[in-house]
Amino acid sequence: MTQYYLGLDIGTSGTKALLITADGKPVASATAEYALSTPRPQWAEQNPLDWWNAVVDVTRQVIDTSGIDGGAISGIGLSGQMHGSVFLDRHGDVIRPAILWCDQRTQAECDWITAQAGPENLSRLIANPVLTGFTAPKIVWLRNHEPDAYGRVDKVLLPKDYIRYRLTGAFATEVSDVSGTALFDVANRRWSTPMLAICGIPSAWMPESAESVEVTGQVTAEVAALTGLAAGTPVVGGGGDQAAGAVGSGIVETGVVSSTVGTSGVVFAFADTPAVDPGLRVHTFCHAVPGKWHTMGVVLSAGGSLRWLRDTFYPGATYNAIIDEASKVDPGSEGLVFLPYLTGERTPHPDPDARGVFFGITLRHGRPHFARAVLEGVAYALNDTFEIFNDIGVEMTQVRASGGGAKSAVWRQIHADVTGRPHVTLNIDEGPALGVALLAAVGTGAYATVADACRAVIRTTDESVPNPASTATYRPYYNVYRALYPKLKEQFSAVSQT
Repeated sequence: MTQYYLGLDIGTSGTKALLITADGKPVASATAEYALSTPRPQWAEQNPLDWWNAVVDVTRQVIDTSGIDGGAISGIGLSGQMHGSVFLDRHGDVIRPAILWCDQRTQAECDWITAQAGPENLSRLIANPVLTGFTAPKIVWLRNHEPDAYGRVDKVLLPKDYIRYRLTGAFATEVSDVSGTALFDVANRRWSTPMLAICGIPSAWMPESAESVEVTGQVTAEVAALTGLAAGTPVVGGGGDQAAGAVGSGIVETGVVSSTVGTSGVVFAFADTPAVDPGLRVHTFCHAVPGKWHTMGVVLSAGGSLRWLRDTFYPGATYNAIIDEASKVDPGSEGLVFLPYLTGERTPHPDPDARGVFFGITLRHGRPHFARAVLEGVAYALNDTFEIFNDIGVEMTQVRASGGGAKSAVWRQIHADVTGRPHVTLNIDEGPALGVALLAAVGTGAYATVADACRAVIRTTDESVPNPASTATYRPYYNVYRALYPKLKEQFSAVSQT
Protein backbone atom coordinates (compact mmCIF):
# COMPACT_ATOMS: atom_id res chain seq x y z
CA MET A 1 0.00 0.00 0.00
CA THR A 2 1.28 3.47 -0.89
CA GLN A 3 2.40 5.49 2.11
CA TYR A 4 1.64 9.20 2.27
CA TYR A 5 3.11 11.98 4.39
CA LEU A 6 1.57 15.33 5.23
CA GLY A 7 3.54 18.54 5.69
CA LEU A 8 1.84 21.52 7.33
CA ASP A 9 3.55 24.92 7.15
CA ILE A 10 2.03 27.69 9.29
CA GLY A 11 3.32 30.79 7.52
CA THR A 12 2.83 34.49 8.09
CA SER A 13 0.44 35.01 5.18
CA GLY A 14 -1.18 31.57 5.15
CA THR A 15 -0.97 27.88 5.97
CA LYS A 16 0.04 25.32 3.36
CA ALA A 17 -0.65 21.59 3.39
CA LEU A 18 1.36 19.31 1.13
CA LEU A 19 0.67 15.61 0.70
CA ILE A 20 3.51 13.53 -0.76
CA THR A 21 4.36 9.89 -1.36
CA ALA A 22 7.43 8.34 0.24
CA ASP A 23 9.49 9.11 -2.89
CA GLY A 24 8.64 12.81 -2.60
CA LYS A 25 6.01 13.04 -5.33
CA PRO A 26 3.50 15.80 -4.53
CA VAL A 27 -0.01 14.38 -4.53
CA ALA A 28 -2.08 17.37 -3.42
CA SER A 29 -1.58 20.76 -1.86
CA ALA A 30 -3.77 23.53 -0.51
CA THR A 31 -3.27 26.97 1.02
CA ALA A 32 -5.51 29.06 3.24
CA GLU A 33 -4.71 32.72 3.90
CA TYR A 34 -5.36 34.88 6.95
CA ALA A 35 -4.83 38.44 8.09
CA LEU A 36 -1.85 40.11 9.72
CA SER A 37 -2.70 42.74 12.34
CA THR A 38 -0.50 45.82 12.85
CA PRO A 39 -2.20 47.62 15.77
CA ARG A 40 0.72 50.06 16.02
CA PRO A 41 3.68 50.95 13.78
CA GLN A 42 6.23 48.11 13.76
CA TRP A 43 3.88 45.77 15.62
CA ALA A 44 2.75 42.49 14.05
CA GLU A 45 0.22 40.08 15.54
CA GLN A 46 -2.03 37.19 14.50
CA ASN A 47 -4.81 35.20 16.09
CA PRO A 48 -3.58 31.59 16.59
CA LEU A 49 -7.16 30.39 16.09
CA ASP A 50 -6.86 31.60 12.48
CA TRP A 51 -3.91 29.24 12.03
CA TRP A 52 -5.88 26.34 13.46
CA ASN A 53 -8.91 27.00 11.27
CA ALA A 54 -6.60 27.16 8.27
CA VAL A 55 -4.99 23.83 9.21
CA VAL A 56 -8.39 22.14 9.42
CA ASP A 57 -9.36 23.65 6.07
CA VAL A 58 -6.24 22.71 4.10
CA THR A 59 -5.98 19.24 5.63
CA ARG A 60 -9.52 18.45 4.55
CA GLN A 61 -8.79 19.89 1.12
CA VAL A 62 -5.74 17.72 0.41
CA ILE A 63 -7.48 14.58 1.63
CA ASP A 64 -10.53 15.33 -0.50
CA THR A 65 -8.49 16.35 -3.56
CA SER A 66 -6.23 13.31 -3.41
CA GLY A 67 -9.12 10.92 -2.87
CA ILE A 68 -7.15 8.92 -0.33
CA ASP A 69 -8.37 7.72 3.03
CA GLY A 70 -6.92 9.69 5.93
CA GLY A 71 -5.67 6.43 7.39
CA ALA A 72 -3.20 6.14 4.48
CA ILE A 73 -1.23 9.11 5.87
CA SER A 74 1.64 7.52 7.79
CA GLY A 75 3.01 10.66 9.43
CA ILE A 76 2.65 14.42 9.76
CA GLY A 77 5.38 17.07 9.99
CA LEU A 78 4.92 20.63 11.20
CA SER A 79 6.71 23.79 10.14
CA GLY A 80 5.96 27.42 10.81
CA GLN A 81 7.03 30.99 11.14
CA MET A 82 9.69 31.16 13.84
CA HIS A 83 9.96 33.15 17.09
CA GLY A 84 6.26 34.00 17.49
CA SER A 85 4.81 33.77 20.99
CA VAL A 86 1.53 32.01 21.71
CA PHE A 87 0.48 32.57 25.33
CA LEU A 88 -1.86 29.93 26.78
CA ASP A 89 -3.64 29.84 30.14
CA ARG A 90 -3.98 26.75 32.34
CA HIS A 91 -6.99 25.61 30.28
CA GLY A 92 -4.95 25.74 27.05
CA ASP A 93 -6.84 28.78 25.77
CA VAL A 94 -5.13 31.63 23.92
CA ILE A 95 -4.71 34.68 26.15
CA ARG A 96 -3.93 37.34 23.53
CA PRO A 97 -2.90 37.55 19.86
CA ALA A 98 0.48 36.04 19.10
CA ILE A 99 3.36 38.49 18.74
CA LEU A 100 5.19 37.60 15.52
CA TRP A 101 8.76 37.31 14.27
CA CYS A 102 8.60 40.63 12.40
CA ASP A 103 7.30 42.60 15.39
CA GLN A 104 9.79 45.23 16.54
CA ARG A 105 8.32 46.47 19.83
CA THR A 106 10.79 44.79 22.18
CA GLN A 107 14.10 46.65 21.79
CA ALA A 108 14.04 47.84 25.41
CA GLU A 109 13.48 44.27 26.58
CA CYS A 110 16.33 43.02 24.36
CA ASP A 111 18.65 45.62 25.86
CA TRP A 112 17.59 44.62 29.39
CA ILE A 113 18.09 40.88 28.79
CA THR A 114 21.48 41.52 27.16
CA ALA A 115 22.59 43.65 30.10
CA GLN A 116 21.34 41.09 32.62
CA ALA A 117 23.11 38.22 30.85
CA GLY A 118 26.22 40.20 29.97
CA PRO A 119 26.78 40.60 26.23
CA GLU A 120 30.06 38.71 26.53
CA ASN A 121 28.14 35.64 27.76
CA LEU A 122 25.56 35.32 24.99
CA SER A 123 27.76 33.24 22.69
CA ARG A 124 28.24 30.68 25.44
CA LEU A 125 24.66 30.70 26.71
CA ILE A 126 22.59 30.78 23.50
CA ALA A 127 25.10 31.19 20.60
CA ASN A 128 23.15 34.22 19.37
CA PRO A 129 22.33 37.83 20.21
CA VAL A 130 18.99 38.74 21.77
CA LEU A 131 16.93 40.29 18.98
CA THR A 132 13.53 41.93 18.77
CA GLY A 133 12.18 39.13 16.63
CA PHE A 134 13.03 36.44 19.19
CA THR A 135 10.65 34.98 21.76
CA ALA A 136 12.26 35.80 25.13
CA PRO A 137 11.89 39.59 24.81
CA LYS A 138 8.25 39.14 23.84
CA ILE A 139 7.61 37.29 27.11
CA VAL A 140 9.39 40.01 29.09
CA TRP A 141 7.43 42.66 27.16
CA LEU A 142 4.19 41.00 28.22
CA ARG A 143 5.32 41.12 31.84
CA ASN A 144 6.23 44.80 31.53
CA HIS A 145 3.21 46.02 29.57
CA GLU A 146 0.31 43.59 30.07
CA PRO A 147 0.75 42.24 33.61
CA ASP A 148 -2.82 40.91 33.82
CA ALA A 149 -2.25 38.76 30.72
CA TYR A 150 1.17 37.74 31.99
CA GLY A 151 -0.35 36.59 35.26
CA ARG A 152 -2.56 34.12 33.38
CA VAL A 153 0.26 32.48 31.38
CA ASP A 154 0.73 28.74 31.89
CA LYS A 155 2.49 27.78 28.63
CA VAL A 156 4.34 29.61 25.85
CA LEU A 157 4.39 27.92 22.44
CA LEU A 158 5.82 28.75 19.04
CA PRO A 159 3.27 28.96 16.18
CA LYS A 160 3.71 25.45 14.79
CA ASP A 161 3.79 24.03 18.30
CA TYR A 162 0.40 25.54 19.04
CA ILE A 163 -0.85 23.56 16.05
CA ARG A 164 0.85 20.46 17.47
CA TYR A 165 -1.02 21.05 20.74
CA ARG A 166 -4.33 21.35 18.86
CA LEU A 167 -3.61 18.21 16.80
CA THR A 168 -2.32 15.98 19.59
CA GLY A 169 -2.85 17.62 22.98
CA ALA A 170 0.94 17.51 23.53
CA PHE A 171 3.00 20.47 24.71
CA ALA A 172 6.16 19.85 22.69
CA THR A 173 8.63 21.56 20.40
CA GLU A 174 11.84 20.66 18.57
CA VAL A 175 15.38 21.95 18.51
CA SER A 176 15.50 23.98 15.28
CA ASP A 177 12.56 26.27 16.05
CA VAL A 178 13.29 26.69 19.73
CA SER A 179 16.86 27.76 18.88
CA GLY A 180 15.36 31.14 17.98
CA THR A 181 13.80 31.88 21.35
CA ALA A 182 16.96 33.28 23.03
CA LEU A 183 16.19 30.77 25.79
CA PHE A 184 17.86 27.68 24.30
CA ASP A 185 21.38 26.31 24.76
CA VAL A 186 22.05 25.72 21.07
CA ALA A 187 25.43 24.04 21.50
CA ASN A 188 24.01 21.44 23.89
CA ARG A 189 20.52 21.20 22.33
CA ARG A 190 18.56 21.86 25.53
CA TRP A 191 16.75 24.68 27.30
CA SER A 192 19.15 27.18 28.88
CA THR A 193 18.42 27.15 32.59
CA PRO A 194 20.64 30.22 33.13
CA MET A 195 18.82 32.28 30.47
CA LEU A 196 15.41 31.33 31.82
CA ALA A 197 16.56 32.44 35.26
CA ILE A 198 18.08 35.67 33.93
CA CYS A 199 14.79 36.53 32.21
CA GLY A 200 12.70 35.44 35.19
CA ILE A 201 10.70 33.02 33.03
CA PRO A 202 9.44 29.80 34.68
CA SER A 203 10.90 26.69 33.04
CA ALA A 204 7.50 25.01 33.46
CA TRP A 205 6.13 27.32 30.77
CA MET A 206 8.42 25.77 28.18
CA PRO A 207 7.37 22.66 26.21
CA GLU A 208 9.45 19.49 26.02
CA SER A 209 12.06 19.70 23.26
CA ALA A 210 12.77 16.85 20.83
CA GLU A 211 14.82 16.26 17.69
CA SER A 212 12.99 17.16 14.50
CA VAL A 213 12.39 13.57 13.36
CA GLU A 214 11.12 12.32 16.72
CA VAL A 215 7.44 11.51 17.15
CA THR A 216 5.99 14.02 19.63
CA GLY A 217 2.33 13.02 19.69
CA GLN A 218 -0.59 11.42 17.85
CA VAL A 219 -3.68 12.91 16.26
CA THR A 220 -6.61 12.81 18.69
CA ALA A 221 -10.00 11.29 17.92
CA GLU A 222 -11.62 14.71 18.11
CA VAL A 223 -9.24 16.14 15.52
CA ALA A 224 -9.63 13.08 13.32
CA ALA A 225 -13.37 13.71 13.12
CA LEU A 226 -12.72 17.35 12.29
CA THR A 227 -10.06 16.91 9.60
CA GLY A 228 -10.43 13.48 8.03
CA LEU A 229 -7.10 12.31 9.47
CA ALA A 230 -6.95 9.01 11.32
CA ALA A 231 -6.76 9.01 15.09
CA GLY A 232 -3.31 7.95 16.23
CA THR A 233 -1.45 9.33 13.20
CA PRO A 234 2.05 10.23 14.46
CA VAL A 235 3.21 13.85 14.40
CA VAL A 236 6.97 14.39 14.34
CA GLY A 237 8.86 17.37 15.72
CA GLY A 238 9.19 19.09 12.35
CA GLY A 239 11.13 22.33 12.09
CA GLY A 240 11.13 26.08 12.07
CA ASP A 241 10.39 27.34 8.59
CA GLN A 242 14.04 27.98 7.72
CA ALA A 243 15.37 24.61 8.85
CA ALA A 244 12.37 22.86 7.29
CA GLY A 245 12.83 24.75 4.04
CA ALA A 246 16.49 23.77 4.06
CA VAL A 247 15.53 20.10 4.34
CA GLY A 248 13.12 20.66 1.45
CA SER A 249 16.06 22.01 -0.57
CA GLY A 250 18.50 19.29 0.47
CA ILE A 251 20.69 21.56 2.63
CA VAL A 252 21.63 18.62 4.83
CA GLU A 253 25.29 18.05 3.98
CA THR A 254 28.49 20.06 4.37
CA GLY A 255 29.14 22.64 1.64
CA VAL A 256 25.56 22.98 0.41
CA VAL A 257 24.08 26.44 1.01
CA SER A 258 20.64 27.84 0.24
CA SER A 259 19.66 31.36 -0.69
CA THR A 260 15.94 31.77 -0.22
CA VAL A 261 13.87 34.80 -1.18
CA GLY A 262 10.40 34.81 0.32
CA THR A 263 8.90 37.67 2.32
CA SER A 264 12.21 37.59 4.16
CA GLY A 265 15.50 36.46 2.67
CA VAL A 266 17.74 33.79 4.18
CA VAL A 267 21.20 32.46 3.43
CA PHE A 268 21.50 29.10 5.19
CA ALA A 269 24.54 26.81 5.55
CA PHE A 270 24.72 23.29 7.00
CA ALA A 271 27.21 22.78 9.85
CA ASP A 272 28.55 19.66 11.56
CA THR A 273 29.45 21.67 14.66
CA PRO A 274 27.90 24.77 16.28
CA ALA A 275 30.38 27.33 14.90
CA VAL A 276 29.46 30.77 16.26
CA ASP A 277 30.31 34.09 14.62
CA PRO A 278 32.31 36.04 17.23
CA GLY A 279 30.43 39.19 16.25
CA LEU A 280 27.05 37.42 16.44
CA ARG A 281 26.19 38.88 13.04
CA VAL A 282 24.61 35.61 11.87
CA HIS A 283 22.54 33.03 13.74
CA THR A 284 23.76 29.61 14.82
CA PHE A 285 20.79 27.28 15.36
CA CYS A 286 20.21 23.57 15.70
CA HIS A 287 19.35 21.99 12.35
CA ALA A 288 16.38 19.73 11.73
CA VAL A 289 18.99 17.03 11.01
CA PRO A 290 19.59 15.22 14.32
CA GLY A 291 22.87 16.22 15.96
CA LYS A 292 23.67 18.91 13.37
CA TRP A 293 23.54 22.70 13.25
CA HIS A 294 23.18 25.49 10.74
CA THR A 295 24.42 29.04 10.32
CA MET A 296 22.00 31.58 8.90
CA GLY A 297 21.71 35.22 7.93
CA VAL A 298 18.31 36.88 7.62
CA VAL A 299 17.12 39.87 5.61
CA LEU A 300 13.72 40.92 6.94
CA SER A 301 12.31 42.50 3.76
CA ALA A 302 13.51 40.60 0.70
CA GLY A 303 10.49 39.58 -1.37
CA GLY A 304 8.65 41.94 0.97
CA SER A 305 10.50 44.84 -0.66
CA LEU A 306 9.33 43.77 -4.11
CA ARG A 307 5.79 43.43 -2.81
CA TRP A 308 5.99 46.95 -1.36
CA LEU A 309 7.24 48.24 -4.72
CA ARG A 310 4.39 46.53 -6.53
CA ASP A 311 1.69 47.74 -4.15
CA THR A 312 3.03 51.29 -4.09
CA PHE A 313 4.18 51.98 -7.65
CA TYR A 314 2.77 49.17 -9.81
CA PRO A 315 -0.89 48.75 -8.84
CA GLY A 316 -2.39 45.75 -10.60
CA ALA A 317 0.93 44.64 -12.13
CA THR A 318 2.38 41.15 -11.86
CA TYR A 319 5.80 40.53 -10.37
CA ASN A 320 6.96 39.22 -13.75
CA ALA A 321 5.97 42.50 -15.41
CA ILE A 322 7.93 44.50 -12.83
CA ILE A 323 11.02 42.32 -13.18
CA ASP A 324 10.76 42.48 -16.97
CA GLU A 325 10.78 46.28 -16.75
CA ALA A 326 13.76 46.17 -14.40
CA SER A 327 15.67 43.91 -16.80
CA LYS A 328 15.84 46.75 -19.34
CA VAL A 329 18.19 48.66 -17.01
CA ASP A 330 21.91 47.85 -16.92
CA PRO A 331 23.50 46.29 -13.81
CA GLY A 332 24.08 48.92 -11.12
CA SER A 333 20.89 50.86 -11.94
CA GLU A 334 23.05 53.80 -13.05
CA GLY A 335 24.12 54.52 -9.50
CA LEU A 336 20.75 54.08 -7.75
CA VAL A 337 21.20 52.01 -4.57
CA PHE A 338 18.39 50.62 -2.42
CA LEU A 339 18.61 49.60 1.25
CA PRO A 340 15.77 47.09 1.88
CA TYR A 341 15.30 47.89 5.57
CA LEU A 342 11.54 48.39 5.33
CA THR A 343 10.82 46.51 8.58
CA GLY A 344 14.13 47.10 10.31
CA GLU A 345 16.95 44.64 9.73
CA ARG A 346 18.58 41.61 11.28
CA THR A 347 21.75 40.55 9.42
CA PRO A 348 24.32 42.01 9.73
CA HIS A 349 22.62 44.99 11.40
CA PRO A 350 20.22 43.88 14.17
CA ASP A 351 18.43 47.21 14.18
CA PRO A 352 14.65 47.61 14.45
CA ASP A 353 15.02 51.33 13.67
CA ALA A 354 16.68 50.78 10.27
CA ARG A 355 14.67 52.21 7.38
CA GLY A 356 14.48 51.68 3.64
CA VAL A 357 16.51 54.08 1.52
CA PHE A 358 16.91 54.96 -2.15
CA PHE A 359 20.34 56.58 -2.52
CA GLY A 360 21.75 58.36 -5.57
CA ILE A 361 18.53 59.49 -7.25
CA THR A 362 19.01 61.74 -10.31
CA LEU A 363 16.75 63.08 -13.03
CA ARG A 364 18.02 60.21 -15.15
CA HIS A 365 16.28 57.62 -13.00
CA GLY A 366 12.83 56.39 -13.92
CA ARG A 367 10.55 53.69 -12.63
CA PRO A 368 12.54 50.82 -14.23
CA HIS A 369 15.67 51.99 -12.37
CA PHE A 370 13.83 51.92 -9.06
CA ALA A 371 12.56 48.42 -9.81
CA ARG A 372 16.04 47.14 -10.63
CA ALA A 373 17.52 48.90 -7.61
CA VAL A 374 15.10 47.00 -5.37
CA LEU A 375 16.13 43.67 -6.91
CA GLU A 376 19.80 44.57 -6.55
CA GLY A 377 19.41 45.93 -3.01
CA VAL A 378 17.96 42.63 -1.83
CA ALA A 379 20.88 40.81 -3.48
CA TYR A 380 23.35 43.15 -1.74
CA ALA A 381 21.65 42.47 1.58
CA LEU A 382 21.90 38.69 1.12
CA ASN A 383 25.50 39.04 0.00
CA ASP A 384 26.32 40.46 3.43
CA THR A 385 25.76 36.95 4.80
CA PHE A 386 27.92 35.35 2.12
CA GLU A 387 30.69 37.77 3.11
CA ILE A 388 30.32 36.84 6.79
CA PHE A 389 30.37 33.14 5.91
CA ASN A 390 33.67 33.76 4.12
CA ASP A 391 35.00 35.55 7.21
CA ILE A 392 34.21 32.66 9.57
CA GLY A 393 35.25 29.86 7.23
CA VAL A 394 31.89 28.35 6.29
CA GLU A 395 32.38 25.82 3.48
CA MET A 396 30.31 26.72 0.40
CA THR A 397 30.52 24.41 -2.61
CA GLN A 398 27.01 24.93 -4.01
CA VAL A 399 24.30 27.59 -3.65
CA ARG A 400 20.73 26.43 -4.12
CA ALA A 401 18.20 29.16 -4.93
CA SER A 402 14.67 28.73 -3.61
CA GLY A 403 11.55 30.67 -2.71
CA GLY A 404 9.50 32.95 -4.92
CA GLY A 405 12.53 35.01 -5.92
CA ALA A 406 14.25 31.97 -7.42
CA LYS A 407 11.45 31.59 -9.96
CA SER A 408 12.70 34.67 -11.79
CA ALA A 409 15.69 34.00 -14.04
CA VAL A 410 16.47 37.73 -14.05
CA TRP A 411 16.53 38.06 -10.26
CA ARG A 412 18.41 34.77 -9.90
CA GLN A 413 21.07 36.08 -12.31
CA ILE A 414 21.38 39.29 -10.28
CA HIS A 415 22.03 37.21 -7.16
CA ALA A 416 24.64 35.13 -8.98
CA ASP A 417 26.35 38.25 -10.33
CA VAL A 418 26.35 40.13 -7.01
CA THR A 419 27.72 37.17 -5.03
CA GLY A 420 29.99 35.87 -7.78
CA ARG A 421 28.63 32.38 -7.10
CA PRO A 422 26.58 30.12 -9.39
CA HIS A 423 23.01 29.59 -8.16
CA VAL A 424 21.26 26.32 -9.03
CA THR A 425 17.56 25.54 -9.01
CA LEU A 426 15.88 22.31 -7.96
CA ASN A 427 13.42 19.88 -9.45
CA ILE A 428 10.96 20.57 -6.65
CA ASP A 429 10.28 23.79 -4.75
CA GLU A 430 7.61 23.10 -2.18
CA GLY A 431 9.51 24.77 0.64
CA PRO A 432 9.09 23.98 4.34
CA ALA A 433 6.00 21.83 3.80
CA LEU A 434 8.08 19.38 1.76
CA GLY A 435 10.86 19.47 4.34
CA VAL A 436 8.64 18.47 7.24
CA ALA A 437 6.82 15.86 5.17
CA LEU A 438 10.24 14.29 4.56
CA LEU A 439 11.02 14.56 8.28
CA ALA A 440 7.78 12.67 8.93
CA ALA A 441 8.89 9.99 6.48
CA VAL A 442 12.20 9.64 8.32
CA GLY A 443 10.58 9.69 11.75
CA THR A 444 8.16 6.92 10.86
CA GLY A 445 10.77 4.66 9.25
CA ALA A 446 10.50 5.22 5.50
CA TYR A 447 14.12 6.46 5.41
CA ALA A 448 17.04 5.84 7.75
CA THR A 449 18.34 9.43 7.68
CA VAL A 450 17.29 12.89 6.54
CA ALA A 451 20.14 12.90 4.01
CA ASP A 452 18.86 9.62 2.55
CA ALA A 453 15.39 11.12 2.10
CA CYS A 454 16.76 14.25 0.43
CA ARG A 455 19.02 12.33 -1.93
CA ALA A 456 16.05 10.21 -3.03
CA VAL A 457 13.79 13.18 -3.74
CA ILE A 458 15.80 16.32 -4.60
CA ARG A 459 18.07 17.03 -7.57
CA THR A 460 19.40 20.18 -9.25
CA THR A 461 18.02 21.33 -12.60
CA ASP A 462 19.12 24.74 -13.92
CA GLU A 463 22.14 26.93 -13.12
CA SER A 464 22.70 30.71 -13.22
CA VAL A 465 26.42 31.36 -13.76
CA PRO A 466 27.90 34.75 -12.79
CA ASN A 467 28.73 37.16 -15.59
CA PRO A 468 32.25 38.40 -14.73
CA ALA A 469 31.57 41.86 -16.19
CA SER A 470 28.41 42.27 -14.13
CA THR A 471 30.16 41.00 -11.01
CA ALA A 472 32.87 43.62 -11.53
CA THR A 473 30.22 46.32 -12.02
CA TYR A 474 28.41 45.37 -8.85
CA ARG A 475 31.43 45.35 -6.51
CA PRO A 476 31.82 49.15 -6.14
CA TYR A 477 28.06 49.60 -5.81
CA TYR A 478 27.98 46.92 -3.13
CA ASN A 479 30.74 48.78 -1.30
CA VAL A 480 28.60 51.93 -1.42
CA TYR A 481 25.66 49.90 -0.11
CA ARG A 482 27.73 48.59 2.82
CA ALA A 483 28.96 52.08 3.69
CA LEU A 484 25.49 53.64 3.90
CA TYR A 485 24.14 51.93 7.02
CA PRO A 486 26.91 53.09 9.40
CA LYS A 487 26.51 56.65 8.11
CA LEU A 488 22.72 56.61 8.55
CA LYS A 489 22.36 54.63 11.78
CA GLU A 490 21.93 57.70 14.00
CA GLN A 491 19.46 59.23 11.59
CA PHE A 492 17.41 56.01 11.51
CA SER A 493 17.20 56.16 15.29
CA ALA A 494 16.21 59.83 15.22
CA VAL A 495 13.44 59.22 12.69
CA SER A 496 12.05 56.31 14.70
CA GLN A 497 11.70 58.51 17.78
CA THR A 498 9.83 61.37 16.12
